[in-house]
Amino acid sequence: MVKVEINGQIVEAHEGDMLIDVADDAQISIPRFCYHKKLSIAANCRMCLVEVEGAWKALPACATPVTDGMKVHTKSAKAIAAQKSVMEFLLINHPLDCPICDQGGECELQDVAMDYGDDVSRYSEGKRVVSDRNAGALIKTDMTRCIHCTRCVRFGQEIAGMKELGSTGRSEWMSIGTYIEKSITSEMSGNMIDLCPVGALTSKPFRYTARAWELKSHSSIAAHDSMGSNISVHSKNGRVKRVVPRTNESINEVWLSDRDRFAYEGLNSEDRLTQPMVKENGQWIPVDWETALKVTVEGLQKELSSSKEIGVLASANSTLEELHLLQKLARGLGVENIDFRHRQVDFSDDEIGFHTPLLTQEITAVEKADVILIVGSYLRKELPILNHRVRNAVVSNAAKAIVVNPEVLEFNFNLEHADTEQGMVSELAGITKAVLDISGNTSQEWINKVAPTECQKEIAQLLCKAKSGSIMVGQISQMHPDFSTIKVLTALIAAQISANLNILPMAANEVGAHLVNFLPKSGKNSSEMISSSLSAYINLNLEPEKDFTHGNTALSAMKKANFVVNLTVFDSNAQREYADVLLPIAAFAETAGTFVNVTGIKQSFKMSVEPQGDSKAAWKVFRVLGNMFDLEGFDYTHTNEVLREVLDNQTTQIDFTGISCQLPKNNDSEVELVSPYAMDALVRRAPSLQATPDADAATMGRG
Repeated sequence: MVKVEINGQIVEAHEGDMLIDVADDAQISIPRFCYHKKLSIAANCRMCLVEVEGAWKALPACATPVTDGMKVHTKSAKAIAAQKSVMEFLLINHPLDCPICDQGGECELQDVAMDYGDDVSRYSEGKRVVSDRNAGALIKTDMTRCIHCTRCVRFGQEIAGMKELGSTGRSEWMSIGTYIEKSITSEMSGNMIDLCPVGALTSKPFRYTARAWELKSHSSIAAHDSMGSNISVHSKNGRVKRVVPRTNESINEVWLSDRDRFAYEGLNSEDRLTQPMVKENGQWIPVDWETALKVTVEGLQKELSSSKEIGVLASANSTLEELHLLQKLARGLGVENIDFRHRQVDFSDDEIGFHTPLLTQEITAVEKADVILIVGSYLRKELPILNHRVRNAVVSNAAKAIVVNPEVLEFNFNLEHADTEQGMVSELAGITKAVLDISGNTSQEWINKVAPTECQKEIAQLLCKAKSGSIMVGQISQMHPDFSTIKVLTALIAAQISANLNILPMAANEVGAHLVNFLPKSGKNSSEMISSSLSAYINLNLEPEKDFTHGNTALSAMKKANFVVNLTVFDSNAQREYADVLLPIAAFAETAGTFVNVTGIKQSFKMSVEPQGDSKAAWKVFRVLGNMFDLEGFDYTHTNEVLREVLDNQTTQIDFTGISCQLPKNNDSEVELVSPYAMDALVRRAPSLQATPDADAATMGRG
């Protein structure tokens, strides 16, 4: 530790820390443009020049390490003069169009210019003009406003792992742009909008829809993947206008995936269902809630009284409270066919219990792993924030990344091995056998016939040398017809090398669904429910024809049913064909609730905006239905009361290492990738996301 004096204030810091960080920690303001705490130091804007005693000129605070006894002045005449000179140069070519700039009101250049700018420019020559680039459906460029801070360039190289932006030219003719008119395709590209200190990169969907000072900010949790990214929802006149990241260093740091950032567009879709509807004689009739719920109760009672089976299906993007009350309602009616695992096709290990998918280590600990085995996962697209942590481990800590997938996919970090010649399960079996051979474990007789290849032996050697290993089983594995075998094989590897086995949840509240037992303890799983064509279905926040792996089978089952109730945010022609009652429910920003993230952390959030039309929070609908069915325990007045009922519930972890498997034939051809922008009803109705290359799963990420 060293002592530094800044503006007469004595501050303790670690020797070698940059002066700007030390000043920030001491809450001493220093202006900056190019500096960002998550990016490398560029020191090219020079706005952070300060006076350091003993130095013959002003020094950039972002690139000056502190030393013991250093005396710094950030407000001296010398420092102010240097900062004013830099501001004058920055404004030479910057257009004076703040009133029509979409960044107006939240522009760092505006803020700093108020303190260090002048009211009259000494520059009389013509300003430069830079032509705009089409950067894709998410980011609007206006490069005439660019001040060459290069934050966007460094973000692409250091965080997104894709060198999509770069600089050409020198001096005032330097320009930032894409490579040969390519668009920006990173799944985290929206963060460039936050990083840009001026109006050069702005949100294309948000553009000209509201001013910053007109927006109300609401703290919330992202509702599309299991990371539980912290977000701020910005609204105007009761409508969500944009979503931006909220800092949480232990989860999403300051970043946000494009899916979580832009999916809000679906909230204002023309498909929104805003009034309860009932089908009578083949015709849909808008009704009030009392009538709709009465029809719902009568229809379900009719099926129950005739001893016919009812299926209860829900999206795992529903809140903890919604899922708990729905399963409580179903079990109160004697229904045990309850499930949310619609993209899973192999349920053979359900007979030994329900294993909760979980990241069994802290999110920050992923960066400290030295060997990471990724099995059946396109982590970049499935969980971009977690993928960023893995990339940090590889790039910053020299971790070895090994991928076992059914085909070659493009990752944004270097892979040690990515061999798929034998198919995913066969490849994994060979690696497992090689690991068992190295450790001398001969107890797994069912795998003894496997003959590892030289490549598999090399991978096994790497795994066995791991001091901090991590195995991640992703969505491709979960959709695989041999998912149970994959879990057994990865569990055997994890046990032998003492690694963390992470069977990753995908949806926002998949862990929460396990916590509330939204599972077929003694009933049919989701695959059995659609293949056996039950007489009635209750669907929560779900479009079976699109959310099931076998969508056509699910659609057929719905059409054959006698009675179908859909609690849904959206209307659609497909639903109108098979449903009998459509109940409009509030979307994630329109309700209060709780999501449980990938590590099991419960994060509650409040309502950001009022539900559209006559939509109601789903948990309130279940509360009323419970009372209409004369069930006990449905007298709730707040989501906190529902949450208290499940706070003590624990996740379930199963030891797969004692299970014998029959190694299957190569079924990799049966697994298809699912676009991250087709995972739930909301993202499917976000026009900007649907206009990106990743919306097409057929071409997404093929290396």
